[in-house]
Amino acid sequence: MAQFGMPVLYALLVWWFSTGAIIYLDSRPRPTFRWSMLGATVLLAASLYGLVASSDDATIGGAYVGFSCGILIWAWLEMSFLLGFLTGPRKHACPAGCAGWHHFGHAIQAVLYHELAILLGAALVVTATWGQPNQIGTWTFLILWGMRQSAKLNMFLGVRNLSEELFPAHLQYLTSFLRKKRMNLLFPVSVTASTVIGVLVLESGLAAEAEPFMQTGLTFLATLVALAILEHWFLVLPLPATALWNWGKRSRAAGEDIAGAPESRGAVLAVARQPGRSVRAGALAAHRGRSLPGALRARARRYRAP
Repeated sequence: MAQFGMPVLYALLVWWFSTGAIIYLDSRPRPTFRWSMLGATVLLAASLYGLVASSDDATIGGAYVGFSCGILIWAWLEMSFLLGFLTGPRKHACPAGCAGWHHFGHAIQAVLYHELAILLGAALVVTATWGQPNQIGTWTFLILWGMRQSAKLNMFLGVRNLSEELFPAHLQYLTSFLRKKRMNLLFPVSVTASTVIGVLVLESGLAAEAEPFMQTGLTFLATLVALAILEHWFLVLPLPATALWNWGKRSRAAGEDIAGAPESRGAVLAVARQPGRSVRAGALAAHRGRSLPGALRARARRYRAP
């Protein structure tokens, strides 16, 4: 059973860690975004090379490489959106009372560039692996694309949990295009259709005549579909699903602490204006992620003038 258990565990780890890593990076201060995107672009180039190099490798190792490269290529597209580099021409909230096709059109404008980038990425991935025996990376990308489109449509139509807390501050206007309700008519269709697809993929992977490469690759794909279905259920169930990635949100909390509430910034200015004291106490406290007023009281005495 190792040929099935190891791919499941690997897919779970990649799904959990990559999601948290993206949340962590898009929660950091905006000046860091260009460096995060630069690092992601280096990984994108390496992933495209790995996808092409492994496309003729129909082995278990080739399945792992193809799956990993498909995930990393998709991660670049997700980061380009969440960091604000590829969103859409509309960068403000939808006006109150907007509904129907006008509301849908505004939503498309808000994500248009990102959707076009996904189309271009899909064409690139399909072209790079066309006619090759190892299509695991391509199918990984296409499953992520299809299930993410389904999740977006369900959030637009209305679900219980929108996870607004995961939207970085510069994308908070996107929440105006989402609706909060118990469920919508598309949701059962999305879950049912994806469940059928997942079962068919799993059956193919478990077939006795399947080669080890196909068993591993199809297990990756079936696990990915199952995780996407789980994410769909997270949208409607009264569960704190985002707690799975609390570790990724810590960078946002640290940034907010350093950026400071008004009273924290005021405390720094107050120290700066007091004769014989230095703002280094506030800077040191901010650097260490401590509460500025408390740290100032503890350390300001060190910086008194003689």
